[in-house]
Amino acid sequence: MSRYAKDTSVSVSNSKAEIERILERYGASQFMSGWDAEKAMLAFGMQGRQVRFVLPMPSRSEKRFTHHSRGVRTPEAAQKEWEQACRQRWRALALVVKAKLEAVEVGISEFEDEFLANIVMPDGLTVGQQARPMIAHAYANPGDVRALLPDYSKGEQQ
Repeated sequence: MSRYAKDTSVSVSNSKAEIERILERYGASQFMSGWDAEKAMLAFGMQGRQVRFVLPMPSRSEKRFTHHSRGVRTPEAAQKEWEQACRQRWRALALVVKAKLEAVEVGISEFEDEFLANIVMPDGLTVGQQARPMIAHAYANPGDVRALLPDYSKGEQQ
């Protein structure tokens, strides 16, 4: 499978600006972004909710950047490959945000359904951060997990 926007020439700053414009167009009341060496973060306020996306960033020292099939890349070539990976991630985030907001706008889904895992709760954790351990615990006990499709041969009801 091909990675979305793997060859994009759109800069990280242009993708961030595009996301901000998208959020404004769909009615966001707040916007912020930041980064460190390991991740970037984008947050916004909309429909009385705070939403946060954390975008893991690739390490500059990953072998896919520092090496190629013929050996070691030059530092300049490694930097270029790393920057491409960063551009790709930001393009993917722009796509996700736009698709979710458009789905809400046309009535395919509700705001909370689209952004549920990324909604920031009053304690500062996202719903996803709170729910992931509970999901893992539930699935660690397979006897408690219902089948995806009901087995009508055993009289199960929907």
